[in-house]
Amino acid sequence: MTDTPGYRPLYRQVYDIIVRKVAQGVWRPGTSLPSEQSLAREMGVSQGTMRKVLDALTAENLLERRQGKGTFIAENTQERALFRFFRLARPGGKRLTPERVDETVKVRVARAAERTKLDLARGERVVEIVRTRLIEKRPAIRELIILPAALFPGIEKRPSLPNSLYSLYQSEYGINIVAAHEELSAQLATAEDQQLLEISEGDAVLVIERLAVSLQERKVEWRASRVRCSDLVYAVTLN
Repeated sequence: MTDTPGYRPLYRQVYDIIVRKVAQGVWRPGTSLPSEQSLAREMGVSQGTMRKVLDALTAENLLERRQGKGTFIAENTQERALFRFFRLARPGGKRLTPERVDETVKVRVARAAERTKLDLARGERVVEIVRTRLIEKRPAIRELIILPAALFPGIEKRPSLPNSLYSLYQSEYGINIVAAHEELSAQLATAEDQQLLEISEGDAVLVIERLAVSLQERKVEWRASRVRCSDLVYAVTLN
């Protein structure tokens, strides 16, 4: 059955229809969309309204336009996800690529702080991922990642997890990360930081807390990263 807008503001209705098609897997990552004109005709709206919706979804990285080829559902490839969501660099701006070196994964009952962060009910279970990541062969990041277990069944049984988890979320669980809210702070290194990141007593670490949100506006990942910062910076370009 063809989707047509109902009685909400027209732009938002069309936006929601396209998002729903992606969320339900009707249009998979990498799929080429029909032309702007065809989509407008199918949904019974003007081509101008459809263009506005497609422009907004492209700005939000749900869609991507390829010169001479059309508009596609964006894929969270390893490289794309790392470039978009990983902001560590050398002073002066050289972006760096982390490598996963070890990890532990288990399922357990959510703790109070995790329930608050992820909007979970008492007794719900989470997946806990703890891992160390290298930058240029040196330990640089300790990560604690918490996921609602109901959204990621069986993830703890995988023999290993990819360097960028967001591509796995999309390809295996149909969960597209479209936004990440981060808070940064500086803390003194703990004894465990000193050991695992090979830093000295009294050194500082950069703490990055991230809450990742899916296409359906669901909080799907809370991550706390503790970063060696003696030779690394958090780099953002503002336009």
